[in-house]
Amino acid sequence: MTVTVIGGGVMGLCVATELTRRGIPAAIRDRAPGPHACSWWAGGMLAPHCEGESADAAVTRHGLASADWWLAQGVPVARNGTLVVSAARDAASLDRFARRSTGHRMLDAQGLAALEPDLAGRFGRALFFADEAHLNPRQALSILSARLPRTEVLSGRIIDCRGLAARDALPDLRGVRGEMVVIRCPDVTLSRPVRLLHPRIPLYLVPRGDGIFMLGATMLESDRRGPPTVRAVLELLGAAFALHPALAEAEVLELGADARPAFPDNLPRIRRIGGTLHANGLYRHGFLLAPAVARMVADHLQHGTRPEFMDADHS
Repeated sequence: MTVTVIGGGVMGLCVATELTRRGIPAAIRDRAPGPHACSWWAGGMLAPHCEGESADAAVTRHGLASADWWLAQGVPVARNGTLVVSAARDAASLDRFARRSTGHRMLDAQGLAALEPDLAGRFGRALFFADEAHLNPRQALSILSARLPRTEVLSGRIIDCRGLAARDALPDLRGVRGEMVVIRCPDVTLSRPVRLLHPRIPLYLVPRGDGIFMLGATMLESDRRGPPTVRAVLELLGAAFALHPALAEAEVLELGADARPAFPDNLPRIRRIGGTLHANGLYRHGFLLAPAVARMVADHLQHGTRPEFMDADHS
């Protein structure tokens, strides 16, 4: 059996990598020569417990193994956990986040300062999710992409992982727009992603090393794929300033935006339509859930098992 995977984002690359790992030849067919699309703008947080605050329990359950999968592919993964903080006026938001999530412990100001000295005195409490991790999405995509053959020919079994572009075959797929800013601030050192809860514009800040951070948070019901808006950039930078005033002096290195593919319940789908198998709908959980969906696809092709995320046939 040979497989052609259409789409070179995180879903397609993970499917092709998992199949190749199992001895099934798989090639990527994609309109661009390298990694691109919404996967390129991701935060890279492997945070199953944090995502469980608002996501289906399946996201946490399947996401728990994601860090190990990425490490097994030779992708560097930082296992330093995640911090969730809030301003004193938003203390109720932190308590609500604690109630709705698992895998954390509450830190006082001293405990927070011990983990992240640059946040000393900034917040009175924090949630620490010790088992979570993060990676650099662009590095991860490049590592997988470099190992996989490319093809212009559709041959063998076809697996469609085109993301939002697959709406021609998946009419219930929708776009959820996300915007991001990459900054450089050598005056701030953080070892792990930090989520700042806010009633209007929650923020996550992910360290990329060498004083570089990725800021993100926006979740807009839109399939617009153009550059970020002034409003989004101002809100992200304003929230970053609230996290640490020194970030006001950061250099803006990059602005980006794209639309994530999502189904109505924000869970992924594996769907057979005719002779094509579709794997799609990762929503905001791309790097967290793509390994699990890839394993399900591979199990289905190898052993005929019916994956948890598989729909009824739409032949």
